[in-house]
This record gives sequence, structure tokens and C-alpha cells, in this order.
Amino acid sequence: MVAKQWIVTGGVALVLVGAAGWGLWHGTSAAAYTVKRAEFVQTIVASGHVETPHRIDLGAQLTANVTAVPVAEGQRVERGQLLIELDGRELQAAVRAAEAQRAQAEAKLRQLVEVQGPVALLAVRQAQVNLDNARAQYQRQSDLFRQGFIGQAALDDAAKARDLAEAQWSGAVKQAQSEQPRGSDFALAQANLEAARTALDAARVRESYSRITAPAAGVLIARAVEPGEQVAPGRTLMTLSPEGLTQLVVQVDEKNLRHLVLGQPASASAEAYPERRFDARLAYVNPGINAQTGAVTTKLDVPQPPPELRQDMTVSVNIEVARRPQAVLAPSDAVHDPGSPRPWVLRVESKRARRVDIQVGASSGGWTEVTAGLQPGDRLLPASITLRDGARVRLRDAAP
Repeated sequence: MVAKQWIVTGGVALVLVGAAGWGLWHGTSAAAYTVKRAEFVQTIVASGHVETPHRIDLGAQLTANVTAVPVAEGQRVERGQLLIELDGRELQAAVRAAEAQRAQAEAKLRQLVEVQGPVALLAVRQAQVNLDNARAQYQRQSDLFRQGFIGQAALDDAAKARDLAEAQWSGAVKQAQSEQPRGSDFALAQANLEAARTALDAARVRESYSRITAPAAGVLIARAVEPGEQVAPGRTLMTLSPEGLTQLVVQVDEKNLRHLVLGQPASASAEAYPERRFDARLAYVNPGINAQTGAVTTKLDVPQPPPELRQDMTVSVNIEVARRPQAVLAPSDAVHDPGSPRPWVLRVESKRARRVDIQVGASSGGWTEVTAGLQPGDRLLPASITLRDGARVRLRDAAP
């Protein structure tokens, strides 16, 4: 029995030694990757939100009660559409009073043109006639005085009548000049009319404050007012996101800053609709870095935003920072020390693992661009396998 047991044990040991020797001879079994040549697109993946270039906060310019709010939050509005109506009865009365003052000033000016001006000219003509008569009468009285037919008193009366007529003519001329288009009365009437028109314009402007309208077409993204409230200047009642260029505001890690160039294309999708991708383009890179997050703010224009894209939606963005049509690519899982000055791989040569130093470029999507050290078709071992240089390798069917 002892002899039989020894024989069995010896047989097991022989089998184990044989298996170990077979493994050492044929090598470690491992799956391998294949280096390929293909178009390589490097992208930076980041997240952010939808934002229009600016927003408009709307508020009241006077203290009044709200009578109507005919729009709802999230509603699209047109330019000039009524958003909030305030109690404007007092302002409307002020407009009517200003209109009456303007009408009065217009009537005064028209009266100068149609009545007072012509009457003043007639008065000048009448004064001229009276002056001519007075001068003629004085001349006759002077002749009679020299001939001794009248006394000094009669001559003095004629002189007084002449002087009075001259004064009346002079006053009539000045009055007529004042009421003509270049005269002072006319200028005063014009100034009063202009003041009345200005007061009416101001009253109408103030009256327009009772109707808060949309300054541009867009979407109301906030509403903080209800009918019956009393509002005052300084309070934001609504926020309008105007139509126009839609942008994506994205935070990119500062380590990728060197790859960013204005105009780079990007593909984006909203978190609510991940399957619907749309195009964007890098339009702005903030010159500063956020010290707390280590991120740089970028903005991307969306030339044709999809209809489901809304203000403040969360989006995911892939910014294309490099494209090479014929790049040598190795799986990133096969590269050892990719961030070091001397990255390397284990390449299978004649069933043995050989360490090869390589030079790498960009990495994206699980692939790393190899600029020196490898050729398409080379077989590489995963970096997770630790083998010494020259160790035998037995390859299985492997990933491409």
C-alpha cells in the first residue's frame, strides 16, 4: 500500500512539474491589442448650461398697482407685447391736461397769425394816415401863423397833435413788428407752444410707464408679479431671455487650456435629450482661471439650436481640438507611464514581450496617438500585465 501511494504522489508531482515546464516554454497566456492607422479625433469632454448672451430684467418705473399680467412664465413673447399693465388713470388725466395746454398754445399762435398780426398792420396804416393828416395840419397852421392869421396857441395845438400822431404811429409799428413771425410776441407764443408740446410728450411717456412691454422677442424665464400688487422702481418683476444667438457656457479643466482655439467645432447634447446631438463652435475662452475649481469658462455658439433647447438646460459638450487623418494609434490601456517623459509599451516580437520606448501625442476615446516607436500591425500587451523584458508570451484572440 505504501508503494502504491508513493507512485500516485510521484505521478502528481510529475504532472505539475510538466505543466510548469510547458508554461515556461510556451509563455504566459495573454490577450493583445493591435496598433492601427486611422483618423484620430481628439476631443475635450465638459459640461455646462445653455445661456443667451444677455438677459433683460424688467421692472416698473413708477409706483402703482398692477391691474393685469397677461403673460405666463415660460411663454414666448413678441417685441412690444404687453407684459404688465399698471393703474394709469392719473397719468391719463395728466396727458389730457397737457393736450389741452398744447391746444391753447396752438390757438394763441394761430390768433397771432390770423387776427392780431393783420389787425396790427391795419393799425399801422391808420396811424400812418393820422400822422400824415397831423403833419399836414401843422404845416397849414405854420403858414397861417407866419401870415398872422392865428396865434401861438393854435400853432402849439397843431404841434401837439402832430407829436401825438407820431407817437401813435411808432407804437403801432412796434406792436405790429412784435406780432409778426420775427417779433417777440410771436417768439413767446412759439416758445409757449413748444413748452406745451414738450409737457405733452413727457406726460405721454409717463403714461406709457403704466404699460410694461417686451423690449425684444424672446422667452419669459421668470415672473415675480401678480395682479393687485403694488410695485415700485427697483424691483425686478420679470426676466426676459431675448431671441438671438444661443450659447453654451462650459467649464473646461485648466490642463486642457493649451488645446483650445477659437472656432473649434463641437458636438453637444442636452442632459434631458442625450440622444439628440447638435453642432456648436468655440467662441470665447475666459482669460482667467477659477482658483477654487481650476476650471476655465468657455462659451460656444449654437448656430442652429434644436427646438427643445431651453435656457439654463444642462448640456454635455465634446470640443474637437485635434484631427489627424492618418495617425498611428495604440490603445491607451497598453501604454505604460503615459504622463511621464518616457512612456513605453510591451510589444510582442517572436512570441516574446519586448519593452519599447515610444513618443505619444494626444489621447481620446481610449486611443493614444503614437508619433514614434510603433507601426500599424504591432501587437501590444495590456499595461495591466507585468512581464519582464524578453518573457515568452502565448497570445490569445485579443481586442483589436
